[in-house]
Amino acid sequence: MYIGLGIFLIVVGAILTFALNASVGAVDLHMVGWICMAAGALAIVLSLAMTRRATAGYSARRVSHTDPATGSRVARSTSGTPPHRRGLRSSLVSLSDKAIREAAGC
Repeated sequence: MYIGLGIFLIVVGAILTFALNASVGAVDLHMVGWICMAAGALAIVLSLAMTRRATAGYSARRVSHTDPATGSRVARSTSGTPPHRRGLRSSLVSLSDKAIREAAGC
């Protein structure tokens, strides 16, 4: 979403800076254009940085098999999230592990 906003600000800023030769009282339209272009570039960079940060470091694995002794199906979920990034997802995985173990009688 912010990438589109950044591109829009860059385009509006470029139009104000390079294509417009009008003047408005106390407002310098060329400076407003440069500010819009800088804000657009910043929006794009921050959007890319936050997207990369939000998706990095999470992996999950679910394994299921049939227990030969009881004939019941046993499922196990593991989370590969680093400790400093654990939050609600790992809590939910831990809760589901606990529920699975209780259902299996472990």
